[in-house]
This record gives sequence, structure tokens and C-alpha cells, in this order.
Amino acid sequence: MTVDDTGSGAESNGADPEGAPHPLAVRLEALILGAERRYTPFQAARTAGVSMELATRFWRAMGFADVGQAKAFTEADVLALRRLAGLVEAGLLSEAMAVQVARSTGQTTARLAEWQIDSFLEGLTEPPEPGMTRTEVTYPIIELLLPELEEFLVYVWRRQLAASAGRVVQAADDEEMVDRRLAVGFADLVGFTRLTRRMEEEELGELVEAFETTAADLVAAHGGRLIKTLGDEVLYAADDAGVAAEIALRLIETMANDETMPELRVGIAFGTVTTRMGDVFGTTVNLASRLTSIAPRDAVLVDSDFAQELIRTAEAPASEAEAAEAAAAAEKEGEEPPTYRFALQPMWQRPVRGLGVVEPWLLTRRSETSA
Repeated sequence: MTVDDTGSGAESNGADPEGAPHPLAVRLEALILGAERRYTPFQAARTAGVSMELATRFWRAMGFADVGQAKAFTEADVLALRRLAGLVEAGLLSEAMAVQVARSTGQTTARLAEWQIDSFLEGLTEPPEPGMTRTEVTYPIIELLLPELEEFLVYVWRRQLAASAGRVVQAADDEEMVDRRLAVGFADLVGFTRLTRRMEEEELGELVEAFETTAADLVAAHGGRLIKTLGDEVLYAADDAGVAAEIALRLIETMANDETMPELRVGIAFGTVTTRMGDVFGTTVNLASRLTSIAPRDAVLVDSDFAQELIRTAEAPASEAEAAEAAAAAEKEGEEPPTYRFALQPMWQRPVRGLGVVEPWLLTRRSETSA
């Protein structure tokens, strides 16, 4: 929820020329929030037993606009405020951490709500019969969808929370919970800026949506985590270098088979990564981004640490000569030769802005003839 003196965040959604909220907007808000506005900010904070200063910090972190002394808050707002402050009082969260919880939740759900309204409800509320207005069908549609979407949101959140908690408890030590060694990959559509000048907005939107959907599906299917999408670029991470490599090559192969898609390039780096609020930061992330910018079209460039990790885990040979020697030794002993999924080719060292000289490696899928 984003509140202001008209009930819909920074803008008056459906307001008439005199600034009064649209009657349907008022009804929808009451339906979605499940309660009427009763409290000014001061009254809500006092009823929750929270200082006005802390309440304001929480509300702003959640993305709620300042509303002066308008009656904009409900019983649910008071209860949420009381619960968040209670976690601080009980010592379960520090005040700073509680603010981070409010901010991460607010930012994530705000984006989700915008997407659902723009891309989902907008299509569903097209008038089903001539003569009917969208206004006439919006309320009953939302009334039907609201409990289903709410339950689905909680279900997905619990599944994601379980997965994240599992990764944390498997960390080697407390420091690794925050600063972890991960493979981080960027996938970038080539020539996207030129496309924005040639394509209609609707076409461009469909292309971006198809790219993001395909990337998200591939990342999830092969055990990676989609960190964020940036229109023409996606950022993903994986605990295992082999997983990150497989995702990168699958992305290249899938996009290459789609004639509607531009060419793709991917950069991956392996190393210590700081995680905050679902995002990743640090030199490793910056290096992956730089590798993407210098990668050839429809190719994957990786840094030397990533290459060494693939070699260490026997996902790729250090060289084809070494692979041939290992195969010959295995044959002599009557054993199965080692199998490698990937091949690595060292490229020329080059200076990379802000990171010094790096040695990129070209990552490919190992062919049957060299296996």
C-alpha cells in the first residue's frame, strides 16, 4: 500500500478535476485494505505505542508518502506498526534491521503490485460486452482475485524463504552468510539501444518480456538465482561454477534459436560477493559486468577465478593437451576417461576500467570429438 491524502500514493488515482478521489478508487481501497481509514499518522503511531519518529522511518522505508495529518491509516496499519516495533523491543531485530525489513518488503511488493495492475489486471478488466465500462467490471474481478493472489503470494514467499534459509545454514561460517563465494553472471542483449530507436514501444515491450521470461525460466530450471532484470540485461548468481556455466551457455543457445531475439553476450566472474536485500555487490559483480561488455556476440567470457573453479571441480580441462593425457592414462589403466562438460580458451589479457588487467577466458561447450 502507498498512501497519500487521496489514497493512492504519489498520484491521485482516478481523481476528478477538483482533486477528490474517484468513487471506484475509494471502494477498491476499502476492498483491498479490508478497513476504512481511521487514523492520522500521529494517531496511528500513538495507538501502536510507537514514537512518531520511528513510525515515520518505517512508513518511508515501506514507500508510503507523507500525508500530513490526513486520516490515511487503518487498523491494519496500526497492527503492522505494532508488530514491527515489537520485534525491535523483543531484541529479535535491531532498529536498523527492522527498517531494512520494511524497505525490502515495500520495494519488492510495490514492484509486484505495479506489474499485476499494468500487465495482469489491465487485460482481465477489458469490458467483456459492448456497452460495459472497465469501471463496471474492475471491482468484481479484483474481489474474486484478491484472496487467491494473496494466498499465492504467501505460498511463493514461504518457498523462497525456505530455499534461502537452507543456503544460509549450509554456509561454512557466519562471515560466509553475508560475504559468500558465488558465481555471478550478466547476460546482455546486443544492440538494444539501436532497437529502441527502430521498434514500436509495444514490440519493444514484448521483446523485453520474452527475454526476461526466458532468462528467468532457464536460471531457475538449472539451479541458479535470478537477482534482477534490467530490461536488456539480467543478473543471476549460482553457488556452483558449473551451474553458472550451464545457464550461460543455455541462454546463448536458446536465444540463438529464436529469430526474433537479438544476439546475446554473457560475462561471469567467481569470487566473494556481498549480499544485501536480495541484491549482490562487490568487485566480483563489477568484473562480471565488465566481462559482459567486452564479450563477443553469442559468446561467454569468464574470469580466471571462474576458469580455475571449473578446472578444480573437473567440469573443464585446463587444456586439451591435458585432457588427452588424462584420457590416454585412463585407457592404459583400463579405466573410463574423465568427461568434461565445458572447454576453456584463454584470451589476451586486457586492461578493464576500474579493475586493472584481467585475463578473460572463452567458455564453450565441449564438443563430442574432443571429449
